[in-house]
Amino acid sequence: MAGEKENPTVATVQAINETELIRNAQNGDRNAFSELVRIHARGVLNVVHRMCGDAQLAEDAAQETFIRAWQNLPAYRVGTSLRNWLYRIALNAGMDLLRKEKHILHDDIEDLRLTDGRPGPESLVSQRERTMLVQRAILSLPEASRAVLVLREYEGLSYQEISSTLDIPVGTVMSRLNYARNLLKERLQPQLSLLEAEHV
Repeated sequence: MAGEKENPTVATVQAINETELIRNAQNGDRNAFSELVRIHARGVLNVVHRMCGDAQLAEDAAQETFIRAWQNLPAYRVGTSLRNWLYRIALNAGMDLLRKEKHILHDDIEDLRLTDGRPGPESLVSQRERTMLVQRAILSLPEASRAVLVLREYEGLSYQEISSTLDIPVGTVMSRLNYARNLLKERLQPQLSLLEAEHV
């Protein structure tokens, strides 16, 4: 979470424990793998939910992510970020399911950060409409740009982590993120202005 400082000793112990769990899981220990799933389930679910916009699809994609992770665990390189590796699998699983579905169902995405910073309470209806507008705009982005935006804005990954997760250069991460933000602004500006005018 932003603003929270993690104790370096705790972080180191957690990393050592995770490495041990990974090694055990690679040797066929299902309990160790179950613990890894428990640790990373929420993050994986968040990524696919924000990528595809449908709660049920996100559940299915998260489940598929961990099935693929278990099957490919022997190929995972211990010492690299397991979270980033899982996010890459999750994004692919989510997009695969979306292509199969051939449609996007709109479900509420909570905690949207892409709102204006003006003080003062907004009506519940206005906020819900704003959320839906932002969500539709995100879902309309090209897959590559959407993946970068989700990982940066919602999961808080650094450019380097996104580069590692998606296996693309940092420069590409920055240009895709810039493109996604500009496209969002371009698509949202007129609609949000209209929404604000309606609720004045």
